[in-house]
Amino acid sequence: MPPVRRYRLKVEVEPLAEGGYLAICPELQGCHAEGNTIAEALENVEDVARVIIELCQEKGLPLPPEVQEPESQAVVKAEMVVRVGS
Repeated sequence: MPPVRRYRLKVEVEPLAEGGYLAICPELQGCHAEGNTIAEALENVEDVARVIIELCQEKGLPLPPEVQEPESQAVVKAEMVVRVGS
C-alpha cells in the first residue's frame, strides 16, 4: 500500500442561485462539487480532488505545480463572512 500523502489545495465556495453551494478547486482541472451546506460542498470537493490526484498518480501524469505536498502541518488559512446585526 502506498504511503499516505497530504496535499494543500485552495478551494473557493460560492452560493448557488437555486440553493446550496458550489466548491471549486481551481488548481485541479475539473475539480468541483456541490452540496446543500458549505461543509457538504467542501467534503464533496475533497472526494473529487482525491479521485483526480489518485488517477494522475495511477497513470503517471504530473500534478499541476500548484499542487504540492505541504512541508509541515502549517496553519490552514481561510476567509469567513461575519454577519453582525439584524
